[in-house]
Amino acid sequence: MSNNPSPLHTEFCGMTFNTPIVLLSGCVGFGEEYTRVNGFSNRDTGAVCLKGTTLEPRMGNAPHRVYETPDGMLNAIGLQNPGVDKVVSEILPTLDFSETRFIANVSGSSVEEYYEVTRRFDDSPIDAIEINISCPNVKEGGVAFGNDPAMSARVVEACRNATRKPLITKLSPNQTDIAGNAQGCIEAGSDAFSVINTLMGMAVDIESRVPVIGNNQGGLSGPAIKPVALLKVHQVYQVCREHNIPIIGQGGITTAEDALEFIIAGASAIGIGTALFYDPLVCKKINTGILDYLQRHDLPSIDRLVGTLQLHQPSPVRCGC
Repeated sequence: MSNNPSPLHTEFCGMTFNTPIVLLSGCVGFGEEYTRVNGFSNRDTGAVCLKGTTLEPRMGNAPHRVYETPDGMLNAIGLQNPGVDKVVSEILPTLDFSETRFIANVSGSSVEEYYEVTRRFDDSPIDAIEINISCPNVKEGGVAFGNDPAMSARVVEACRNATRKPLITKLSPNQTDIAGNAQGCIEAGSDAFSVINTLMGMAVDIESRVPVIGNNQGGLSGPAIKPVALLKVHQVYQVCREHNIPIIGQGGITTAEDALEFIIAGASAIGIGTALFYDPLVCKKINTGILDYLQRHDLPSIDRLVGTLQLHQPSPVRCGC
């Protein structure tokens, strides 16, 4: 690293990112899909989150798996992946770790599965591990781990015991108290957070009167969820700033202005996902816009901007006529 790092360089859990951009899990396969796009470069990213990985191979859900909605997209892929052994032994050796950081995404249907997949990634060149706690717990009737604070903490604790690598917990918005859940995950050993995962949604074919998505429901992503994601980042940041815990803010970011909103609200890095499907070169545009903003506001680095949101003071309530 040079003595005069770029203003876009971002420190995250002891890692230095080229830029604050993280390509989100499920949107770039296992890191190779966008390298075939003319003009795309991993050097425009800070990190790439690999596709969700389970202990055994999974075929995924029945189609339709993806459906476009106004200002967004529904997806229910079903964690299709070749299993952790193949990812570690065959896929990771093909990745160029000199260009960007690579983050594994761990999924499971039991605490034991999360532990075992994390343990196997610990003995690999992967830079960090993200745990997707939005998966259903089959031992508890299918309740998502991430929607129950106690179960969230159990998964984080198990994964913490399985690795010394940076551990990033991906929080679900489909819960009552996301800040309280974050506090429990910090106490269980989480080093960072991804905020947020997708919102649950549905689309209906009115002629056949059945859901369009083969799984009946799917995760909603894209610009439609941005206001929700921004609020959740702000709420989680209130807990994280006390512990110096960084956040990857994500949910509907398509422009530099979107990215800057998330950084001001408390995100140290920003995740790009759905936007890649219609503009594979969006990362370069976002980086250029952020750099221009930093220069215009005479800010030497992004970390000077994180969490600088100034809230309005509530007006006093006046009773009577």
